[in-house]
Amino acid sequence: DVQLQASGGGLVQAGGSLRLSCEASGFTFDHYTITWFRQAPGRRHEGVSCLSSTDGSTFYADSVKGRFTISIDSAKRTVFLQMNSLKSEDTAVYYCAAERIPPTLVQATWSEPRVYTNYWGQGTQVTVSS
Repeated sequence: DVQLQASGGGLVQAGGSLRLSCEASGFTFDHYTITWFRQAPGRRHEGVSCLSSTDGSTFYADSVKGRFTISIDSAKRTVFLQMNSLKSEDTAVYYCAAERIPPTLVQATWSEPRVYTNYWGQGTQVTVSS
């Protein structure tokens, strides 16, 4: 069965940390772009961070730069999102998605949900209390 499994969400106080995991089942992330999105109630999906397994490039939303770090394991089966210095505005359901995006297009398109047509994980809730 080919799917993504997101996990690691929870309830944390402002200033705390969480690490989300996105595990590929039935395939590897080799040559994929993997992106974390989040969706707060009443809002659209927001691209949070992206990693291109092709060249290792990473991208972040301005709102999380310096606080979140995306990484991938050596087997290219799990992508992590380390979230530090969490704020109440980080509260959302977090999703991971994977797509084969030409490397030359990743920087311009990584944060657009419509680009990801193949794989989406189920969401994991992150709640940051102030």
